[in-house]
Amino acid sequence: MLIRIAQLEDFKITQVPTMDKGLPIHYTEPSHRRAPLSPWLWSTPKRLACATFVLTAFGFSILHNSLLLTNSHKGAVRVPFNVTDITARCRALDVTPGPPADFDTRTESDRYEPGTLPVLIRNATIWTGDGDGDEVFVGDIFIDSGLIQRIEKQIDVGGNDLISIIDAHGAWVTPGIVDIHSHHGVMSSPLLSGADDANSPKGITEPWLRSLDGLNTHDDAYNLSISGGVTTSLVLPGSSNAIGGQAFTIKLRPTKEKSSSSMLLAPPYGLDGSAIDYSVPPLWRHMKHACGENPSASYGGVRMDTVWSYRAIYQKGRELKEKQDSYCAKVLEGGAIEDLGPFPDDLQYEALVDTLRGKVKVHVHCYEAVDLDGFVRLTNEFKFPVAAFHHAHEAFLVPDLLKKAYNHTPSVAMFGSFARYKREGYRHSTYAPRILYDAGIDVIMKSDTPAAVVSRWLLHDAQQAHYYGLPASAALASVITSPAKLLGLDYRLGYVREDLVIWDSHPLALGATPTQVIIDGILQIDNPAAVKKTDLQEAPVTPNFNEEARVAVAYDGLPPLEPQETRTSIVFRNASSVWTRDSNGARLVYEASGPDDEGVLVFNGTIICIGSRYDCPLDEYPDYHTKDLQRGSIMPALTSVGTSLGLQEIALERSTADGPVNDPLLDSMPSVFADGVIHAYDGLMFGTRDALLAYRAGVTSAITAPITPASGGDSMNVGFLQGVSTFLSLGAKHKLEGGAVVRQDAALHVGILHRSKGASISTQIATLRNLLFRHDKSHRGQLFEAVYNGTLTLAVDAKNADVIASLLALKAQVEADSKVPMKLTIVGGAEAHLLTPELASANVGVIVAPVRSFPFYWEGRRALPGRPLTKDNVLTTLIKNNVTVGIAPQGVEEVVMLTGWAAQNLRWDAGWVSLDAPDVVDTATALNIASTNVEALLGVPRDPHTVDLVATTGGGLLSFEGKVVAIVSQLRGVVDIF
Repeated sequence: MLIRIAQLEDFKITQVPTMDKGLPIHYTEPSHRRAPLSPWLWSTPKRLACATFVLTAFGFSILHNSLLLTNSHKGAVRVPFNVTDITARCRALDVTPGPPADFDTRTESDRYEPGTLPVLIRNATIWTGDGDGDEVFVGDIFIDSGLIQRIEKQIDVGGNDLISIIDAHGAWVTPGIVDIHSHHGVMSSPLLSGADDANSPKGITEPWLRSLDGLNTHDDAYNLSISGGVTTSLVLPGSSNAIGGQAFTIKLRPTKEKSSSSMLLAPPYGLDGSAIDYSVPPLWRHMKHACGENPSASYGGVRMDTVWSYRAIYQKGRELKEKQDSYCAKVLEGGAIEDLGPFPDDLQYEALVDTLRGKVKVHVHCYEAVDLDGFVRLTNEFKFPVAAFHHAHEAFLVPDLLKKAYNHTPSVAMFGSFARYKREGYRHSTYAPRILYDAGIDVIMKSDTPAAVVSRWLLHDAQQAHYYGLPASAALASVITSPAKLLGLDYRLGYVREDLVIWDSHPLALGATPTQVIIDGILQIDNPAAVKKTDLQEAPVTPNFNEEARVAVAYDGLPPLEPQETRTSIVFRNASSVWTRDSNGARLVYEASGPDDEGVLVFNGTIICIGSRYDCPLDEYPDYHTKDLQRGSIMPALTSVGTSLGLQEIALERSTADGPVNDPLLDSMPSVFADGVIHAYDGLMFGTRDALLAYRAGVTSAITAPITPASGGDSMNVGFLQGVSTFLSLGAKHKLEGGAVVRQDAALHVGILHRSKGASISTQIATLRNLLFRHDKSHRGQLFEAVYNGTLTLAVDAKNADVIASLLALKAQVEADSKVPMKLTIVGGAEAHLLTPELASANVGVIVAPVRSFPFYWEGRRALPGRPLTKDNVLTTLIKNNVTVGIAPQGVEEVVMLTGWAAQNLRWDAGWVSLDAPDVVDTATALNIASTNVEALLGVPRDPHTVDLVATTGGGLLSFEGKVVAIVSQLRGVVDIF
């Protein structure tokens, strides 16, 4: 007989333990008290017989997930297990995630570390994140129990001595930076194979994997990221899989427990195996997807295969969801519930079902319009929203497509300028953030640390977005408020609620650096090394790029980059300063005392006169062109090194490049070339987009060595014998054009690096020694003989201090034998600061590449981080010890072939160095380390009369205010105008 739940009120229900996810077993008995059991039941033989009977019946009941109950010793009913929990779970199926209703009433953070002193910040200029990012409040902030308790004009804490007081002296304070795309802990720094847990090779779709399970707590990047103002990070699986697994949000500070789980911020309930209270809204979960080239390459398929893999697994998820919906409909309708069985669930697919229920923030690595379109269709087919498309280099071309995604328009999480390293990133534009913003789409700047942009310098990407047109409020929100909202954590992050950063300058000013970071009420930087930047307390007034943004869209992401026109005569009006170069480097030759209309007359690529109309008569130049620089400047152009500019268009498309160099220590060499050396000059290609973008940014030349890519995809296996570099102009059309090649041959390049396979350090040093001492008549022998005789510079790619020490010892051996100085330059030099006296004594210079050292690999783990962790960095330490230094752009890790895109930012790299160490690096030095010094260190010092000059409007070349409008080519005798 069926008995509904409402009919069981006469019975007392006692629950006993059951198997996981089975129906619970209930014994019912009349509510009146029963007579005591007869003692005969407990005699030993009968006790055993009774126990046998009960256990048999109990086992049978478990097998069927129910137990027959007797009403008045007659009819039978089935009662589902834990009716209350099942009902609550069913009611919660489609509840939107969010904080508990009483969350805002808390007085202590769940992450509070007992014993942490309260913190009072006085006299702060606070960017709150409110008012669409325009609200700024000047006053005090009081932090206690891991929470920001008060923000007032002036806070009185009485005579409380147990408090940390920081006087900000008017400095900018913001909420902590939130990095929406990182691989902290799963792709650790320094990168070691034992801690490389970002990508699983076990299947193209694996929604059941969790980045938490590979989160290494010993990642050096945590503290370094904090020093850049990053307090929170979403740790994503990699992008080799179409579905790589679940992502988790962490706070980067160390915890007393020192576990991966203790770093989590608002993890899903039940993650630790505890019971879930379904009366409370769930917390957001996150899932990583990837489109395009990566999953295709990893699993030997094409885009069609990837999309099918999505559809196939989402169909499984949909079928399970439908079973759950059907099951819960019967539970909630209050009808008959016998034979329902356990709640339909599957540990492999439960996260995917939650995705279909809108409880998971979907993060999609997706670049091109074709992939964006495919995923938008997928969302509408299976009815789930996307939180953000990541990278999304072509999103700015298809904003209307994004708006067709299911439920709401996804955000776009992107890079500032990192692009063109593979085909699907070829059409990226630095104007994309402002174009998307204008289209009403939320823009987020993110890192991809450590594989691309390093999280420590994520703010610099927001600064770039601001420079190219994103409003200041949106630029700050792109790394603070917008990612917090996207994570569903804006009730904790993105506003002045938990974590704070105190800055040495306005956060959008070039080189802005934290002076203190506070996470969960805990000060993160001991004895911060800060520099006073009184002139950088306002957001920079950036140039107008409206027309460039329009053209970028009109040309489908590939606008023309060549000069608009070329002139032989031009007058630049209203220049605030003019710099030129002489044999010693950059030199200030004119500085305006105030606003004026004085001009700089250029004829045939040469400055003829600087002064008033009377000082510089124009009668002899009837066809001159006039350009108002609006208090801008003229400065010597910069020279790039440490890239593959001039040898490739798309790094990962071999058919667009000169191609890789076979290495005698790593590869088999063709017999016809057994004793040869590659010359970069022979493979030169002009007019590449990276080269032209660099040219338009005032980087008009490059010294480029032959491409020695990572062997077998391993970035630690860069070649030993790289070849001879060449010195080229980046604005030329082809190598036979006048001035296209500044110097055909520059330096001879080798690499002495710790490798994951192949030749040992000692083998590499021994090989280099043999080449230097045992000359033959081959081309290779002649080149190394020239190094031995001191007539050719040897440029050695070396990061590690011990390797550099071995090279200095080898240099001494050569000089003792040859009796002439050997020209040796270190390229890389992450640990060169450990040998500054020895380098100076040996007259060995260093090109710091990249300019901001980071422990990407073990051999550079002792790199000096610089402010705010240390007063000096690698570069300034070398300069202070009279070592000649140059800089290379801040690219991707230390991979030369993935760094060409960064040459356009070299102007800011040089400016940043000066702003961080004004007592060590003035403007002239900043210009020299990115031009004169680089050329000298690679054996191609340039005649000052052949150096290009760069004209900027609005500000100087090394600032966020300046916009390059012309290149004066003294070598070609013309002025290129943009």
